[in-house]
Amino acid sequence: MIKLTSSWLYLCYKIASNSTPLSQLLTLPMDSSSLLLLSILYLSLPISFSLKTNALVSPTAKDPATLQYFTRVYQRTPFVNLNVVLDLGGRYLWVDCDKGYVSSTYRPVRCRSAECSLANANGCGDCFSKARPGCNNNTCGVSPENPFIRTSTGGELATDVFSLPSTDGYKPGPAAKDPQFIFSCGPTFLLKGLANGTSGIIGLGRTKVAPPEQLASTFSFQRTFAICLSGSIGVMFYGGGPYVFLPGIDVSKSLIYTPLLINPVSTAGTFVQGEKSAEYFIGVKSIKINEKPVKLNQTLLNIDQNGVGGTKISTVNPYTLLETSIYKAVLDAFGTALSKVKKVKPVAPFGLCFDAKSIGSTRVGPAVPAIDLVLQSESVYWRIFGANSMVAVGNNALCLGFVDAGKNPRTSIVIGGYQLEDNLLAFDLARSRLGFSSSLLFRQTTCSNFDMIT
Repeated sequence: MIKLTSSWLYLCYKIASNSTPLSQLLTLPMDSSSLLLLSILYLSLPISFSLKTNALVSPTAKDPATLQYFTRVYQRTPFVNLNVVLDLGGRYLWVDCDKGYVSSTYRPVRCRSAECSLANANGCGDCFSKARPGCNNNTCGVSPENPFIRTSTGGELATDVFSLPSTDGYKPGPAAKDPQFIFSCGPTFLLKGLANGTSGIIGLGRTKVAPPEQLASTFSFQRTFAICLSGSIGVMFYGGGPYVFLPGIDVSKSLIYTPLLINPVSTAGTFVQGEKSAEYFIGVKSIKINEKPVKLNQTLLNIDQNGVGGTKISTVNPYTLLETSIYKAVLDAFGTALSKVKKVKPVAPFGLCFDAKSIGSTRVGPAVPAIDLVLQSESVYWRIFGANSMVAVGNNALCLGFVDAGKNPRTSIVIGGYQLEDNLLAFDLARSRLGFSSSLLFRQTTCSNFDMIT
């Protein structure tokens, strides 16, 4: 049970009265309060349904215990609000069907059906107990995965009602409903390691049955989705812009674009032969610190024929992972650039930490050298400022928020969640390109500043 403190009662009152921007209220500790706030946000939304919309919107939150990001969706008949963990490279939505799944609109997907082919299913199955959601005969089988514990299992493909608020890019509107949304059932044990109070994982990867593709097809809007994560409350969009954040800043107008690359070999725990990776890869060509190139083994930056190497973006990893030689080179260069700043003993999992009192602050976080991920040309780069590069540990340490991935990782660079916060990322699936903003703090707004209150 959530105990409402006086601060949270005040927050609830402010949200209900719609008198204060959400961004000004999100200064409270994030624990079970994250779930409460998402509930309040959804209770404040219109409950009528829109048949046509150009985009959908959903708030996100960060769980402080697991450092996972999650969002809330409507599903089933009657509607149930579900908190589901974000997996940017996941193949589809899966939810726990073992524990009290009740819906009059649940339909298992039959073997050899069009939906089965669309999901690239790995077989057909029967169930030898009483029929229920997740357990039916002659149904299409898939492999729902929990990447946080590196576990996948068999699951029944199904359809049910799915709904999210529509948006004009400025604020939420009436809910829009997909009556036959494809997803997978999963067993309760697959929830292990997920944020408390969540019911599954929403995969946003490059598949035909991932929510971005399904919703674009259902509502005939742009095959684009965007995430804007935060250490508190963020937001995600399905469909094209505008993406307008208080005080009236349309971030979609100033995005920088880079191609999305396809890894020819699946990076999922279980996959069928010939399946390509559903994860999002970009072409990092070099890394600069304080505008000076870091010497790297260039071979590691490319994806080889076995799907090894390259750079991907992940919400599964809380911090950016670097192959050992890249990690050491980055730490050495960063340490050299801050050679006059007092260092302190490293705090795991980080390898380079500084005395927090010796580093000043700026609009974009701690005053440290910028880290540039140089992309298709020298003029196109993703700049990481101090707010995304430095992690406060305890009262006295600021640590470089990159982690050693080992000598032979599957992917050489994995851009993790912390480095994504307060950056808007727009995944243009039709053009296979990524639009990115770099830090919104530089523009005096944040991912918490989308007006989710109607």
